[in-house]
Amino acid sequence: MNSNSKGTGADYLVEKSDLARSSSVIPQLKDILIVEDEPLPGDRLTATLRTMFGYDVEVRRARTLAIALDLILKKQPELILLDDVLKPTDTALDSLPMIRHAGFKGPIVIVSGQVDRFRRAELMDKGADDAINKDDLNSTEIGKVLQRLAKAGKFEAPGAG
Repeated sequence: MNSNSKGTGADYLVEKSDLARSSSVIPQLKDILIVEDEPLPGDRLTATLRTMFGYDVEVRRARTLAIALDLILKKQPELILLDDVLKPTDTALDSLPMIRHAGFKGPIVIVSGQVDRFRRAELMDKGADDAINKDDLNSTEIGKVLQRLAKAGKFEAPGAG
């Protein structure tokens, strides 16, 4: 056995995650809410966030807008990742104003299978802070989104100022 091969693949991912986070402007988030009605994309996003932030972050999940609103009212997350289409009838364009009306002032990132510049502009006009394509749910692309949000001051504490 090679003396340099101690540890596991998970150790490598944690180390890579720590290095990437320390060399960027991404804050160490402690509470993220994923609003996704399909289990597979939600699981994939949760796993990616665990790779990026480890198990120090609380990743809460909601399958409906109503559950998401309840969770937001109980405890404000630092970030919301919102599915563009929540079956049967909710869309991000409908959900964004309701989430903001519930008092959430932090960043909302829309996760969509159909992000183009027109859809992104439409979502941003309704209160989204960014959007990412479902095909790009990996630590690199999510990291880029979080960097943009951090550089724009979107993770500032509400009420600070």
